[in-house]
Amino acid sequence: MMPFLTPIDIVAVIWFFGLWIGYNLIADSEQLRHKSVVGMMHEHRSRWMKEMLSRDMRMLDAMILNHLQGGIGLFASTSILAVGGLVAVLGATDKAIAVLSALPFVGETTRLEWEVKILLLMTIFVYAFFKFVWSYRLYGFCAILIGAVPSSTNLGADAEARAEQAAKIGDLAGRHQNRGLRAFYFALAALVWLMHPIAFMIATSWVITVLYRRDFRSRSQRIVSGEV
Repeated sequence: MMPFLTPIDIVAVIWFFGLWIGYNLIADSEQLRHKSVVGMMHEHRSRWMKEMLSRDMRMLDAMILNHLQGGIGLFASTSILAVGGLVAVLGATDKAIAVLSALPFVGETTRLEWEVKILLLMTIFVYAFFKFVWSYRLYGFCAILIGAVPSSTNLGADAEARAEQAAKIGDLAGRHQNRGLRAFYFALAALVWLMHPIAFMIATSWVITVLYRRDFRSRSQRIVSGEV
Protein backbone atom coordinates (compact mmCIF):
# COMPACT_ATOMS: atom_id res chain seq x y z
CA MET A 1 0.00 0.00 0.00
CA MET A 2 2.95 2.31 0.74
CA PRO A 3 5.91 0.87 -1.20
CA PHE A 4 8.13 3.84 -0.33
CA LEU A 5 7.94 2.89 3.36
CA THR A 6 9.69 -0.10 4.88
CA PRO A 7 7.66 -2.70 6.80
CA ILE A 8 9.01 -1.38 10.12
CA ASP A 9 7.88 2.12 9.13
CA ILE A 10 4.36 0.86 8.44
CA VAL A 11 4.30 -0.98 11.78
CA ALA A 12 5.50 2.19 13.53
CA VAL A 13 2.73 4.28 11.94
CA ILE A 14 0.07 1.71 12.93
CA TRP A 15 1.54 1.61 16.46
CA PHE A 16 1.42 5.42 16.61
CA PHE A 17 -2.21 5.83 15.55
CA GLY A 18 -3.31 2.73 17.46
CA LEU A 19 -1.96 4.06 20.74
CA TRP A 20 -3.18 7.61 20.11
CA ILE A 21 -6.74 6.64 19.17
CA GLY A 22 -6.87 3.87 21.76
CA TYR A 23 -5.74 6.16 24.57
CA ASN A 24 -8.34 8.79 23.65
CA LEU A 25 -11.10 6.19 23.59
CA ILE A 26 -10.08 4.60 26.89
CA ALA A 27 -9.11 7.72 28.86
CA ASP A 28 -12.27 9.59 27.79
CA SER A 29 -14.61 6.64 28.30
CA GLU A 30 -17.41 6.95 30.83
CA GLN A 31 -15.84 4.21 32.95
CA LEU A 32 -12.49 5.97 33.44
CA ARG A 33 -13.22 9.59 32.69
CA HIS A 34 -14.31 10.41 36.24
CA LYS A 35 -10.95 9.09 37.52
CA SER A 36 -8.80 11.42 35.41
CA VAL A 37 -7.96 14.96 36.41
CA VAL A 38 -9.65 16.23 33.23
CA GLY A 39 -12.86 14.33 33.99
CA MET A 40 -12.88 15.47 37.60
CA MET A 41 -12.88 19.07 36.47
CA HIS A 42 -16.44 18.59 35.17
CA GLU A 43 -17.67 18.43 38.76
CA HIS A 44 -15.81 21.64 39.54
CA ARG A 45 -17.32 23.31 36.47
CA SER A 46 -20.77 22.34 37.73
CA ARG A 47 -19.94 23.84 41.12
CA TRP A 48 -18.60 26.95 39.40
CA MET A 49 -21.83 27.46 37.48
CA LYS A 50 -23.92 26.96 40.63
CA GLU A 51 -21.82 29.57 42.40
CA MET A 52 -22.26 31.83 39.39
CA LEU A 53 -26.01 31.85 40.01
CA SER A 54 -25.53 33.47 43.40
CA ARG A 55 -23.40 36.31 42.02
CA ASP A 56 -25.15 39.44 40.84
CA MET A 57 -22.09 40.90 39.08
CA ARG A 58 -20.42 38.11 37.12
CA MET A 59 -17.17 39.85 36.22
CA LEU A 60 -15.21 37.06 37.93
CA ASP A 61 -16.76 34.46 35.63
CA ALA A 62 -15.98 36.58 32.58
CA MET A 63 -12.36 36.95 33.70
CA ILE A 64 -11.99 33.19 34.13
CA LEU A 65 -13.41 32.55 30.65
CA ASN A 66 -11.13 35.20 29.13
CA HIS A 67 -8.16 33.55 30.81
CA LEU A 68 -9.14 30.14 29.41
CA GLN A 69 -9.66 31.53 25.92
CA GLY A 70 -6.33 33.34 26.05
CA GLY A 71 -4.45 30.12 26.69
CA ILE A 72 -6.31 28.30 23.93
CA GLY A 73 -5.68 31.15 21.50
CA LEU A 74 -1.95 30.87 22.21
CA PHE A 75 -1.92 27.16 21.37
CA ALA A 76 -4.01 27.72 18.23
CA SER A 77 -1.52 30.35 17.05
CA THR A 78 1.36 28.01 17.84
CA SER A 79 -0.26 25.28 15.76
CA ILE A 80 -0.47 27.57 12.73
CA LEU A 81 3.14 28.70 13.20
CA ALA A 82 4.22 25.04 13.35
CA VAL A 83 2.37 24.30 10.11
CA GLY A 84 4.04 27.28 8.46
CA GLY A 85 7.45 26.14 9.64
CA LEU A 86 6.85 22.64 8.29
CA VAL A 87 5.81 24.06 4.91
CA ALA A 88 9.14 25.89 4.86
CA VAL A 89 10.91 22.62 5.68
CA LEU A 90 9.22 20.98 2.69
CA GLY A 91 10.70 23.72 0.54
CA ALA A 92 14.19 22.79 1.71
CA THR A 93 13.82 19.02 1.57
CA ASP A 94 17.17 18.22 -0.03
CA LYS A 95 19.14 20.30 2.46
CA ALA A 96 17.17 18.90 5.40
CA ILE A 97 17.82 15.31 4.25
CA ALA A 98 21.54 16.04 3.93
CA VAL A 99 21.69 17.46 7.46
CA LEU A 100 19.66 14.60 8.92
CA SER A 101 21.67 11.90 7.15
CA ALA A 102 24.83 13.19 8.81
CA LEU A 103 23.44 12.33 12.24
CA PRO A 104 24.37 9.00 13.85
CA PHE A 105 21.83 6.13 13.89
CA VAL A 106 19.84 7.78 11.09
CA GLY A 107 19.26 5.63 8.02
CA GLU A 108 19.10 6.78 4.44
CA THR A 109 15.93 8.74 3.75
CA THR A 110 14.36 9.21 0.34
CA ARG A 111 12.74 12.48 -0.68
CA LEU A 112 9.27 10.93 -0.78
CA GLU A 113 9.70 9.31 2.63
CA TRP A 114 10.85 12.62 4.12
CA GLU A 115 7.86 14.43 2.68
CA VAL A 116 5.45 11.83 4.08
CA LYS A 117 6.93 12.26 7.55
CA ILE A 118 6.67 16.04 7.36
CA LEU A 119 3.10 15.77 6.09
CA LEU A 120 2.25 13.61 9.11
CA LEU A 121 3.52 16.34 11.41
CA MET A 122 1.55 18.95 9.48
CA THR A 123 -1.60 16.85 9.76
CA ILE A 124 -1.18 16.57 13.53
CA PHE A 125 -0.78 20.32 13.97
CA VAL A 126 -3.74 21.05 11.69
CA TYR A 127 -5.82 18.64 13.79
CA ALA A 128 -4.66 20.42 16.95
CA PHE A 129 -5.54 23.80 15.43
CA PHE A 130 -9.12 22.74 14.72
CA LYS A 131 -9.47 21.34 18.24
CA PHE A 132 -8.21 24.56 19.84
CA VAL A 133 -10.35 26.81 17.63
CA TRP A 134 -13.48 24.80 18.39
CA SER A 135 -12.66 24.86 22.09
CA TYR A 136 -12.22 28.64 21.85
CA ARG A 137 -15.66 29.00 20.29
CA LEU A 138 -17.26 26.71 22.86
CA TYR A 139 -15.94 28.87 25.68
CA GLY A 140 -17.54 31.79 23.83
CA PHE A 141 -20.84 29.89 23.83
CA CYS A 142 -20.37 29.27 27.55
CA ALA A 143 -19.92 33.02 28.12
CA ILE A 144 -23.15 33.72 26.24
CA LEU A 145 -25.03 31.15 28.31
CA ILE A 146 -23.72 32.76 31.48
CA GLY A 147 -24.76 36.18 30.21
CA ALA A 148 -28.27 34.87 29.50
CA VAL A 149 -28.82 33.86 33.13
CA PRO A 150 -30.83 36.50 35.04
CA SER A 151 -29.30 38.28 38.01
CA SER A 152 -29.22 36.53 41.36
CA THR A 153 -32.20 38.58 42.54
CA ASN A 154 -34.35 37.51 39.60
CA LEU A 155 -33.59 33.84 39.11
CA GLY A 156 -36.30 31.74 37.49
CA ALA A 157 -37.20 28.10 37.98
CA ASP A 158 -34.95 27.07 35.10
CA ALA A 159 -31.87 28.91 36.39
CA GLU A 160 -30.13 25.72 37.57
CA ALA A 161 -30.84 24.02 34.25
CA ARG A 162 -29.22 26.95 32.41
CA ALA A 163 -26.24 26.79 34.72
CA GLU A 164 -25.88 23.08 34.00
CA GLN A 165 -26.02 23.83 30.27
CA ALA A 166 -23.15 26.28 30.66
CA ALA A 167 -21.21 23.70 32.67
CA LYS A 168 -21.69 21.05 29.97
CA ILE A 169 -20.56 23.44 27.22
CA GLY A 170 -17.52 24.37 29.32
CA ASP A 171 -16.78 20.70 29.87
CA LEU A 172 -17.03 20.03 26.12
CA ALA A 173 -14.65 22.93 25.48
CA GLY A 174 -12.21 21.46 27.99
CA ARG A 175 -12.36 18.07 26.28
CA HIS A 176 -11.52 19.54 22.88
CA GLN A 177 -8.74 21.59 24.42
CA ASN A 178 -7.33 18.46 26.00
CA ARG A 179 -7.44 16.61 22.66
CA GLY A 180 -5.47 19.46 21.11
CA LEU A 181 -2.88 19.34 23.88
CA ARG A 182 -2.51 15.58 23.44
CA ALA A 183 -1.86 16.19 19.75
CA PHE A 184 1.13 18.35 20.73
CA TYR A 185 2.53 15.46 22.76
CA PHE A 186 2.11 13.04 19.87
CA ALA A 187 3.66 15.53 17.47
CA LEU A 188 6.86 15.26 19.51
CA ALA A 189 6.73 11.49 19.08
CA ALA A 190 6.13 11.85 15.32
CA LEU A 191 9.17 14.12 15.13
CA VAL A 192 11.32 11.19 16.24
CA TRP A 193 10.20 9.26 13.13
CA LEU A 194 12.57 11.47 11.16
CA MET A 195 15.43 9.59 12.83
CA HIS A 196 14.28 5.95 13.04
CA PRO A 197 10.96 4.04 13.11
CA ILE A 198 11.92 2.05 16.21
CA ALA A 199 12.74 5.28 18.03
CA PHE A 200 9.36 6.52 16.80
CA MET A 201 7.61 3.58 18.46
CA ILE A 202 9.54 4.07 21.69
CA ALA A 203 8.71 7.78 21.72
CA THR A 204 5.02 7.02 21.16
CA SER A 205 5.02 4.60 24.10
CA TRP A 206 6.79 7.20 26.22
CA VAL A 207 4.13 9.80 25.36
CA ILE A 208 1.38 7.38 26.38
CA THR A 209 3.15 6.79 29.70
CA VAL A 210 3.48 10.51 30.34
CA LEU A 211 -0.17 11.16 29.47
CA TYR A 212 -1.35 8.31 31.68
CA ARG A 213 0.68 9.50 34.65
CA ARG A 214 -0.52 13.08 34.30
CA ASP A 215 -4.16 12.11 33.79
CA PHE A 216 -4.46 9.36 36.38
CA ARG A 217 -1.37 9.22 38.62
CA SER A 218 -0.17 12.81 39.01
CA ARG A 219 -0.11 14.89 42.17
CA SER A 220 -2.61 17.28 40.61
CA GLN A 221 -5.02 14.37 40.09
CA ARG A 222 -4.75 13.43 43.76
CA ILE A 223 -5.27 17.04 44.83
CA VAL A 224 -8.35 17.49 42.65
CA SER A 225 -9.79 14.19 43.85
CA GLY A 226 -9.24 15.20 47.47
CA GLU A 227 -6.71 12.47 48.25
CA VAL A 228 -4.02 15.03 49.17
